[in-house]
Amino acid sequence: MDYKVENKGNIKVVHLTGEIDMDVADKARQSILPLIEAGNEVHLNLSKVAYMDSSGISVLIESKKLSEQKKTKFELIEVSKPVEKVLAMARKFL
Repeated sequence: MDYKVENKGNIKVVHLTGEIDMDVADKARQSILPLIEAGNEVHLNLSKVAYMDSSGISVLIESKKLSEQKKTKFELIEVSKPVEKVLAMARKFL
């Protein structure tokens, strides 16, 4: 997994690429959570993520919860088809 942070005014857009699985979930977490912790609005672009497992979903949930605590916004702005399928399956159980 690779990532790039783009500044768009007061919004940080995090572009993730590759696979988000147990091996790289901590790297994803470390690229997103500090931005939210600092009070930034964070938009996550997952258009180039080929695969995501439950550890990746965990990172998304943690990010959303932290943004609520910090009273800022966290949202997914683009989602690849493979990730969309995983999120749809997860919604059935949440």
